[in-house]
Amino acid sequence: MPFYERGDIRIHYEVTGSGFPLLLIPGGGLNSTISFFSGNAPFNAVDEFKGEYRCVAMDLRNADGGQSTGPLDVERPWDAFTDDQLGLMDHLGFSEFLVMGFCIGGPFIWNLIKRAPDRVVAAVLAQPSGFNPDAPDLFYQNNIKDWGPSLCARRPDVTMAAIDTFLSKMYRSNPDFVFTVSRTFARSCQTPILILPDDIPAHPFATAMESALLAPNSEVSLYPWKRPPDRIPLAVRHVRTFLRAHRPNA
Repeated sequence: MPFYERGDIRIHYEVTGSGFPLLLIPGGGLNSTISFFSGNAPFNAVDEFKGEYRCVAMDLRNADGGQSTGPLDVERPWDAFTDDQLGLMDHLGFSEFLVMGFCIGGPFIWNLIKRAPDRVVAAVLAQPSGFNPDAPDLFYQNNIKDWGPSLCARRPDVTMAAIDTFLSKMYRSNPDFVFTVSRTFARSCQTPILILPDDIPAHPFATAMESALLAPNSEVSLYPWKRPPDRIPLAVRHVRTFLRAHRPNA
């Protein structure tokens, strides 16, 4: 099992398949791990795309059930995770890449585009997380109850006070839209984007659609695309067509 290491950060990752690089960001919130793709995912993106792409997946830093570890960066939580993602792609020698992310992968992708617009060729946001005015404190409350205590139990150096600061910075300091970028940024974003919306409290339909309407080079897949299950192959076909259209060697 390969690891990418930078100082006191150790990231577990897997590379599968061959072709142009495709970063696959698992769902699961702060417990995002590679096992998502073979467990709770609507479909196994690694299996679907490894025949055409060099698929890269990683365990999120400090995810419960994962093997990636590192400091709790209370001042820049979103950017710390983006550092890990870009650092891994640097480590693998990928100057450009496609990206597909589920759930928390939505805010991560927006931050990747903001941080490295010349590297992210195109992006697919599946059931993206976002701010929900009907449940404005959902992510903080879920993580302070579950993710935080679990991390403290595994890491004696991490306190619940630090967890509170981390989660507050992550989800309460900019409690709007997609957390990592503004509407102004989305409106100016030239990166091709495909959105597969969901409609549960953590994946609000309205926020996904607003981001699609703002981004000038966006597409939206059919909705609902997960129910009934026979719609999932149609959504996967749309993702495959979108990725093929935008990869540099197409």
